[in-house]
Amino acid sequence: MAAPEEALWERDDHTEGKHLVLEEYLKAWFPILGTAKANQRILFVDGFAGPGEYAGGEEGSPVVAMRVLAEHAARERINAEVVFVFIEKDAKRADHLKGLRDEWLPKLPERTRIRVLNDSFPSVMDEVLKELAEEKAQMAPALVMMDPFGIRDVPLTVIAGILANPKCEVYVTFMWEQMNRFLTALEFESHLDEMFDTTVWRKAISMQGDERRRHLYLLYRAQLKKAGAKHVLPFHLFKGQRRKYSLFFATGHVLGSDRMKKAMWKIAPFGDFSFRGGTADQLVMLGVAEPDFRVLREALHRRFAGAGWVKIQEVLNFVRSDETMFHDSQVKVPVLKPMEKTGKIEVRRRTGQRRFKYPNGCRIRFL
Repeated sequence: MAAPEEALWERDDHTEGKHLVLEEYLKAWFPILGTAKANQRILFVDGFAGPGEYAGGEEGSPVVAMRVLAEHAARERINAEVVFVFIEKDAKRADHLKGLRDEWLPKLPERTRIRVLNDSFPSVMDEVLKELAEEKAQMAPALVMMDPFGIRDVPLTVIAGILANPKCEVYVTFMWEQMNRFLTALEFESHLDEMFDTTVWRKAISMQGDERRRHLYLLYRAQLKKAGAKHVLPFHLFKGQRRKYSLFFATGHVLGSDRMKKAMWKIAPFGDFSFRGGTADQLVMLGVAEPDFRVLREALHRRFAGAGWVKIQEVLNFVRSDETMFHDSQVKVPVLKPMEKTGKIEVRRRTGQRRFKYPNGCRIRFL
């Protein structure tokens, strides 16, 4: 989709999904990072901030982020300086966003700074990363959101520079429909080369349908891992059975992976839209009241059957990782308890510990 020319435009009905996920994740991210004694500053960077709102008055991602902090029950416990960096290369939109910034700043904690930069995302981040390299310093803990129009201005080299900082995470929109439509257009070759940081994506030109999609998704996931992410989570927004776009979340920490999955599971289907998650094509419907825990049982069996006695913490970390689409609160009661009841697992507990409970220190054998 081409960027609209006007400063404000009508919100697409599926855009709501990205903002719902962002809101849920920030609810966990602000207090976890902001109360840690080691963090004097935390950053939320919106690389394609837009004007901050839509023509109908709906919130844009910058306002979503500011509102979450302003209304957070833990705001008084956040000791770190919170810095919002909103990057928008269109001058009219940047000016509109500055007006919203001025409205929100008095509502935010005292140690909050908001920068609105009228520039492009790659230019700003290149300069920041260059300065950090010269000073041999690391970026403060950051969540960097990249939600561009189409496939321009999201070079993987910039993402790699961000992920080189151990407490930095990225949240990227992968516009599948636009990419599929323009994959053979010569003017997009250089942008796709930058986006994937390889020309291997071009193999998809000769592919069709699911083969093409699978190739590009798996390639992007692999390239994010190569760029430094330890965990890469793809989430797919569907309208009915049609895949509209995907969100890729990349982090260096297993708890970041788990928190993002918890955020995704809170997003119930809205309108005709629903989120699904999966490491390949085994997609799990997210946000539903009755998840299909057979998928998780099968994943645990594949991973641990024949491994002997394993610690409960090892099981939980596997679930938290990007190898599943489930989170650690979905393990013990809905999965391990019925597996123990049906003889699918054996459990070693300390004397006096109750059956069908899985405290730290217990060990499990998958049969």
